[in-house]
Amino acid sequence: MKRRQFLNAATALAAGGAFVARPAEAQVTAQATAPVQANAAPEFIGPALPRPFGFEDVAALAAERAGRVYQQPISELVGSFANLNYDQYRAIRFRRDRDPWAGSDRFGIDLLSPGMIYYEPVNISILEAGVPRALRFDPSMLEFDPSHFPDGADLQTVGDMGWSGFRIRTRLNRPDRMDEFLVFQGASYFRAVARGTLYGLSARGLAIKTGSPDGEEFPLFTDFWIAEPAAGEEAVRIYAILDSKSVAGAFQFDVTPGTQTMVRTYMALFPRVDLRETGIAPLTSMFWFSPASRRAVDDYRPACHDSDGLQMHTGAGQALWRGLMAPRQLQISSFVDENPRGFGLIQRARDFGTYQDAEAMYHLRPSAWIEPEGEWGAGEVRLVEIPVENEFNDNIVSYWVPKEPMLRGMRHDFAYRLSFAALPPAEMPLARVRQVRSGRSINVETTRSYIIDFDLEMFRETLPQLRVTTSAGTIVHAYLKPLVDRDVLRLAFEFDPERAPLAELQAVLTDDEGAALSETWLTRWTA
Repeated sequence: MKRRQFLNAATALAAGGAFVARPAEAQVTAQATAPVQANAAPEFIGPALPRPFGFEDVAALAAERAGRVYQQPISELVGSFANLNYDQYRAIRFRRDRDPWAGSDRFGIDLLSPGMIYYEPVNISILEAGVPRALRFDPSMLEFDPSHFPDGADLQTVGDMGWSGFRIRTRLNRPDRMDEFLVFQGASYFRAVARGTLYGLSARGLAIKTGSPDGEEFPLFTDFWIAEPAAGEEAVRIYAILDSKSVAGAFQFDVTPGTQTMVRTYMALFPRVDLRETGIAPLTSMFWFSPASRRAVDDYRPACHDSDGLQMHTGAGQALWRGLMAPRQLQISSFVDENPRGFGLIQRARDFGTYQDAEAMYHLRPSAWIEPEGEWGAGEVRLVEIPVENEFNDNIVSYWVPKEPMLRGMRHDFAYRLSFAALPPAEMPLARVRQVRSGRSINVETTRSYIIDFDLEMFRETLPQLRVTTSAGTIVHAYLKPLVDRDVLRLAFEFDPERAPLAELQAVLTDDEGAALSETWLTRWTA
């Protein structure tokens, strides 16, 4: 999916349970006054609900939908919304005076127009005192820039095409301006920013068959209910239904913007088929090149990426750092774990000089960090790296894959915290990898040089032990050198593949007993 269209456009959980599975039929006690048709806008008009609308109502609707044959919702784009190019689509703006929360001094909503690549209608309702009120598609709520629509907009023949998504605003960076900090638009994608950051990587509701030769399945968020925050509330609660050929699901997002924008997520999945290799808490980002991975790139910038590494804190207390790559062929890496403490795609290089890009401002892109709530059991963090020739498409995906399949006819619940911030909120007391460089050795053409800079602070008095390993080939001339003026401890070595087509390399700094004093750096070398 194209992900660069809106690159520069931006400026609690009720029950945090562990993973559980239980029969779906035990949860299908909807509180609505009438059954809701699949992909239709739920309306609760007439008698009030016996209690405020909540997550279990959404779960009941998702369970009901999972018992039906999937039908993908599609709107025919006509009139002023047909055949729009990128600039024309951006020239359509939501009228701020039509904001459903116009009376709020804390939050605001923009409803997003259909058009261009957004042809799947989304049903959006506002929860007022716990009662849903549907926000029907109304083109008069939009304004059309006359420089792109010189003949005006056709608002009479477009019909009810549905909204394509929404974004939420708050006073994030300045007290006199309502900045957008969260957007849901396209499939199950959503993005958020923290104070002082710009939109970059995306999160998703679910990843299905990512990297599969059969083709990826992209679930859709088809219905949203957005609760109007009460006076003084710092978070926005959003309920959503996810739907696809393989699964229907209910989601709850409690979003608190700030220096760290926190998205507490709770979901209940109702598979239509037994789900294997399905990704929980997926993140999607872009990596083109860096000083550690720069094959045949002719570009003035030293680096170009929204994220530069996959960071993991394992259930056993190990800290891992896997630098990202743009491989020549699709690569999938799996990191087996049990009850992970956290993982995420990180933009660790936060200095302008790393990128020298005054337009894209990659040094201001946020990192995204997943912290499971409860025990997720056995499984793996999976990393998918896709070949790419430019910066205009996402090519990096990470997610958690449970070891056991999620069975049809059962309800499967997960809860986690997803934070968007400059860097992850939780760090382990270990030396971090600062930067990695790699290139062909100047001594022997068949070998490759690696330079890994770690934080120096822990090693100013005594140098640590060094452990560098490879699954194939040979490590040559490994040594440590403090660079006091740069505040880093440099690890340098050469790698001789010895005709191996692939090798997994690791490096870690340890004490005399072999206990880790740094993150474990990982990379994959391919011929």
